Amino acid sequence: MASRLTEISLDCHDPDRLADFWAGVLGWVVIHREPGLVEIGPDGRDDADLLEAVRSGPVAPTLFLAQVPEDKVAKNRVHFDVSPVDVSQDEEVERILALGATRADIGQSGEESWVVLADPEGNEFCVLRSLAPEHFSL
Repeated sequence: MASRLTEISLDCHDPDRLADFWAGVLGWVVIHREPGLVEIGPDGRDDADLLEAVRSGPVAPTLFLAQVPEDKVAKNRVHFDVSPVDVSQDEEVERILALGATRADIGQSGEESWVVLADPEGNEFCVLRSLAPEHFSL
């Protein structure tokens, strides 16, 4: 059997602010909060239920936001791609901007099918084309 991806950690200055931002973007909930560390995920399953789910198959990983003193100094080596599922890409970009994101210029040509944004601490991520039925088909 292979390992499972269960958690993604993101270093930041303000875990509370970033957790609230990403929970808003993804529609997730805060699972655990303590000074300097916040965990968010798609649902609030208890540990026993989550353990059983992980053992039986892939699950959505949780996101740990951990406070660190260092600043972000370069483009992310790993980034998130999010796909709107019930609105257009433009509507989702506007919603995420209202949550605190900013537009990011990483040298894109303007012809891409995705939009590059940055979270409140400057971590780049992409909003891909919408998967909503009226905007996407195979």
